[in-house]
Amino acid sequence: MGHLYSIVLASLMAVFSLLAMPATAAGTSDGSSETASASAYDEAKGMVDEGNFAAALPKLIALTKADAKNADAWNLLGFTYRKLGQLDDSNAAYLTVLSINPDHLGALEYQGELFITTGKLEDAKANLAKLQALCGDCEQAEDLEKALKAAGA
Repeated sequence: MGHLYSIVLASLMAVFSLLAMPATAAGTSDGSSETASASAYDEAKGMVDEGNFAAALPKLIALTKADAKNADAWNLLGFTYRKLGQLDDSNAAYLTVLSINPDHLGALEYQGELFITTGKLEDAKANLAKLQALCGDCEQAEDLEKALKAAGA
């Protein structure tokens, strides 16, 4: 029994250490990027995680053209556009993600953050409510809630 307790405790510690890591575009996947284009997605995601949005952008555009149903690629494209200040393009990408998968947690979080940026706080709150209904207090819901609080909402 003590051995089982140690395993469970170690597993919980590993999970909590992952949750304490800084937020990046990681953890936003619905699994749609696990296709033949996975290596291209991984390469672009690595660039985004390093903050190299300008280099990732053409790769993500090509990826979404080649694999138009890849919700993860569209989500990463929306994130990249938002970080580059191209808010209309970001919005269009998030709308595409959500048309592919209306319950994509990463897209709901990131679209909510876009809504905050553009002053649409009620829309951001609606995204938060949907996230909470889908996943409770998951990372995406917590991050969006923090962003709303930071915006004074």
